[in-house]
Amino acid sequence: MTADSLSLADALRQRRSVRGFQSRRVPQPTLEEVFGLAQLAPSNCNIQPWKVWVASGDVKDELSRRMVEKVSAGVPFAPDYESLPRFQDEYRERQVECAMALYGSMGIAREDRQGRQRAELRNFQMFDAPHVAFIGMESQFGVTVALDVGMYVQSLLLTMTAYGIGSCAQGSMRYYPQDVRDVFGIRDGLSILLGISFGYEDDQVAANRTRVGRVPVDQSVTYKG
Repeated sequence: MTADSLSLADALRQRRSVRGFQSRRVPQPTLEEVFGLAQLAPSNCNIQPWKVWVASGDVKDELSRRMVEKVSAGVPFAPDYESLPRFQDEYRERQVECAMALYGSMGIAREDRQGRQRAELRNFQMFDAPHVAFIGMESQFGVTVALDVGMYVQSLLLTMTAYGIGSCAQGSMRYYPQDVRDVFGIRDGLSILLGISFGYEDDQVAANRTRVGRVPVDQSVTYKG
């Protein structure tokens, strides 16, 4: 597939979080096309604040190994940015519905604590994806610039969809940022916001049967005048 083979509307409808991948890597020319198109994302004054580090092969495996070991040993998270506050009200309801759909697809009961722990560890195994992209920005930048990075991330996810590449944006990839800096040799002053595991979907993975909907648009959008 190429970016010209799928409409924007189709890409928006088809994009979803993929949590199980084939070992087959995305060819380098395709990676360069995908990240090249995502670079067209808008930003305030065209500052293009996003920084991206893509790990594949042994490098990705090393990062996954480090994270899995730390999580398994109970090493506290040390993100560059504070985690989100606990969701409440309708946001909490949507979070629970999403979790129920995912664990239901995986056959994990609510009382199955070990099953849930294994599922959570899959995040740090990067769902066996052949690639992971870490997205960051200058540490001095605040929420306004982070919005620009968010627009870049959406552009990247949709472009991947257009190329037939599955992806999963993961807040968990920001929990041990120093490992990412160590492996990539990232200079001081750059912080990690999130990661995106990506590759070709393995449709035999139970988690990939998960489908979640959206609330009616009138719950989010107000028209006046």
